[in-house]
Amino acid sequence: MIILMKKGSGQKEIDAIVSVLRERGLGANLSTGAQATVIGVLGDKTKLGGINLELMDGVEKCVPIMHSYKLASREMTPEGRTVDVGGVVIGGKKLVMMAGPCAVESEEQVMQAALGVKAAGAQFLRGGAYKPRTSPYAFQGLENEGYRILRRVGDETGLKVVSEIVSHDEIEIACRYCDMLQIGARNMQNFRLLREVGRSGKPVLLKRGIASTIEEWLDAAEYIMSEGNYNVVLCERGIRTFETATRNTLDIAAVPVVRERSCLPILIDPSHAAGKASYVAPLALAGVAAGADGLIVEVHPDPKVAMSDAAQQLTIPAWAELTQRVRAVAESVGRKL
Repeated sequence: MIILMKKGSGQKEIDAIVSVLRERGLGANLSTGAQATVIGVLGDKTKLGGINLELMDGVEKCVPIMHSYKLASREMTPEGRTVDVGGVVIGGKKLVMMAGPCAVESEEQVMQAALGVKAAGAQFLRGGAYKPRTSPYAFQGLENEGYRILRRVGDETGLKVVSEIVSHDEIEIACRYCDMLQIGARNMQNFRLLREVGRSGKPVLLKRGIASTIEEWLDAAEYIMSEGNYNVVLCERGIRTFETATRNTLDIAAVPVVRERSCLPILIDPSHAAGKASYVAPLALAGVAAGADGLIVEVHPDPKVAMSDAAQQLTIPAWAELTQRVRAVAESVGRKL
């Protein structure tokens, strides 16, 4: 349930409502926007007993939230949330660009990629230290050394670092070396892991599960937020359908649906949707046109020799060309790069 305050209601009225909620063991999430102040009620509202909150001073009305997710809902934060990662804001007017190799293979490779993607406008360096692969015989990543390489390169180039964690055992070291933790598609419903990253307080990039509905995806975000970590960014990376021409099917419609139903920023990962480098740019541009808050793209200095996802990684010149095209689309929809 949310409590919509009347225009002109003051801090005294807000404090009185929050006090009533907390006295009865309920949480209160305060959202102050340009148009209205909203108090989100967290917990079992039957604890209110016979109290009618609509009769309290300053209250316009109470509105139930019908979704299973509350904190992640648009009703809870009507103006939407932004996530600040070391001074880079995700969810504002400016698009955020994340780029780098699928997997960390060597420090030289990551440095080449980082310098290339930054020169064309990236703010984040992405790269996999741990690589959950379909085959147990495929390259699994450099693991903790991969995190260290990303941090050294990030520090030298001034890029923020985002990398995937695949187990709660990695959270402590990942928090030490990464600016943002990524939860991959395979772990979207690993609820213990979601709770643990929620407790870490680190910004989280939550990828949509390979066969998950939007409702399930937002419920997963709720697990993180329920632990007090509201720094969650969603990432649409394609879902599994009957189509085999692409690696996955990019659900472009998810962008406006999420923006309508949720307060969280959303990025597009065109690389994992495409599975082929030549499809990446059209999908990326479509995502920006649909309202995405940014992109996360795989870029390799020499994709032909990449140890994973070689077919879908862009070259550095292709990335530079893509950013120019993104800039034009962004301006056409009132955003900037």
